[in-house]
Amino acid sequence: MSTTANSTAAPNRPHGADIEDWRPEDEAFWEHTGKRIAYRNLWISIPALLCGFAVWGMWGIITVQMLNLGFPFTQAELFTLTAIAGIAGATMRIPASFFIRLAGGRNTIFLTTSMLLAPAIGTGIVLQHPEWPLWAFQLMALWSGVGGGNFASSMSNISGFFPKRLQGTALGLNAGLGNFGVTTMQIVIPVVMTVPLLGVIGGAPEILQKDSGWIFGKIAAGTETWIQNAGFAWVFSLVPLGALCWFGMNNLKPVSPHTGNPIVAFSKITYLYTLAFVPAIFMLWLYLPAPTGLGLLSMWVAIPLDIVLALTVMRLAAFGDMKEGVKKQFAIFRDKHTWSLTALYIVTFGSFIGFSMALPLSMKVIFGVSHVPDANGIMQHTAVNPNAPTVLAYAWIGPFVGAAVRPIGGWISDKVGGSIVTQIITVVMAAASVAVGYVMMQAYGSATPEEYFPLFLGLFMLLFFASGIGNGSTFRTIGVIFDRAQAGPVLGWTSAVAAYGAFVAPVVIGEQIKAGTPQLAFYGFAIFYALCLVLNWWFYLRRDAYVKNP
Repeated sequence: MSTTANSTAAPNRPHGADIEDWRPEDEAFWEHTGKRIAYRNLWISIPALLCGFAVWGMWGIITVQMLNLGFPFTQAELFTLTAIAGIAGATMRIPASFFIRLAGGRNTIFLTTSMLLAPAIGTGIVLQHPEWPLWAFQLMALWSGVGGGNFASSMSNISGFFPKRLQGTALGLNAGLGNFGVTTMQIVIPVVMTVPLLGVIGGAPEILQKDSGWIFGKIAAGTETWIQNAGFAWVFSLVPLGALCWFGMNNLKPVSPHTGNPIVAFSKITYLYTLAFVPAIFMLWLYLPAPTGLGLLSMWVAIPLDIVLALTVMRLAAFGDMKEGVKKQFAIFRDKHTWSLTALYIVTFGSFIGFSMALPLSMKVIFGVSHVPDANGIMQHTAVNPNAPTVLAYAWIGPFVGAAVRPIGGWISDKVGGSIVTQIITVVMAAASVAVGYVMMQAYGSATPEEYFPLFLGLFMLLFFASGIGNGSTFRTIGVIFDRAQAGPVLGWTSAVAAYGAFVAPVVIGEQIKAGTPQLAFYGFAIFYALCLVLNWWFYLRRDAYVKNP
């Protein structure tokens, strides 16, 4: 077995799930054998990743409908559900970034896709019981984080199949079309909640107390709603996808030399994913307010603590061949480019997933209410706005735009260089964030906030567009700077840290809305983008850059 076989050798035609000889940089091998196998794995990977994003992100839509149905939770408590799902998904990405080397691509994608059945079914069950305590819903939000973790292993897997010259395009397709899971979820969930999807066994409907909506407009209060279908609907795609992953994908032995048999591989994945829940739960217990937690930590302490604990648990708890595999992967932390590209990927993917999680409920709270002063001149934010835009008719558009342009970002970066593309989109995002903050401030102080909605939506589309292009350009840069052995783990690690945006954005935006200053959240984002603009220039674009790209 060799990854450096002479390019003049006759092209090998691998058979079976495990591929021993893999030489994508060898043009003859690629054209005769590699291309067919690589693209087959890519086309199966995409819908599997899409479902992962859908299950992970579904609480952004579910919380809006819980508010419309009158579930007995405050707006702040509902924001914690999206935040918990966000941080769980981010934490799960840390071990998931090592899965491919330890367990193999086919084994990993099959099992992690099949694992999504548990939070999908569990969410469907708890949503039938509005009287259940908040912790039951928080547990399901935590469990749905498995879907977020799948991104790291999926991207690490696909990066091993393609030559460097096609990394931007391949990773852009996998991530971009996979990211459509957010949009798909935001379109599908409102639709399936309008019908008794599973008949009698699917449970009874709830009655809308406030107007809701779907892609085609408003759904009036008083309508029957099967909110539990938000979870149950994914069973119909996850079951056949699991089978497709098992029978259609491959393990690359040059990338994953010591996977063991499938049972051993599955045990590694399950063990490491289970370990990852420990620091996530501990951190949330310290961070969340009573009665769920102790409320001792700020978010800015909680996130680094969660990352450090997750890495420590993995390092200490790994044993056997896992221990050696994890040790080798930890080598990426000694490279300064791992850290610079982590920051840049927070700008792009962190923004994309964070805004996707926070936007629906933010739209509901800001534009669904008429903000008027009381007799003492104190601003009130409780009166229903009769002219409010239908949140669920618009919330899907931003993630759709961001996901749609991601492959384009990878393709452009293959042509002109990833760092120059990242530089341009970061300028756009900084300016758009300032503008969004200003518009939110105006809307939150208006009795007729709907007047500001078209401009608000347009600016957010610009943010999603720029973040989508930047997702592709940053991953292209990683493919250029790191060799094949390191690129996969770096892709996984950067995506893991950036995924904390799904926790940061709902918390920051929710806190600032509660404080009456929603603009400060976006002004803060703009400052971060400006700092990363300098970082990208220093590392990759200045005359004496560490790696000129271009």
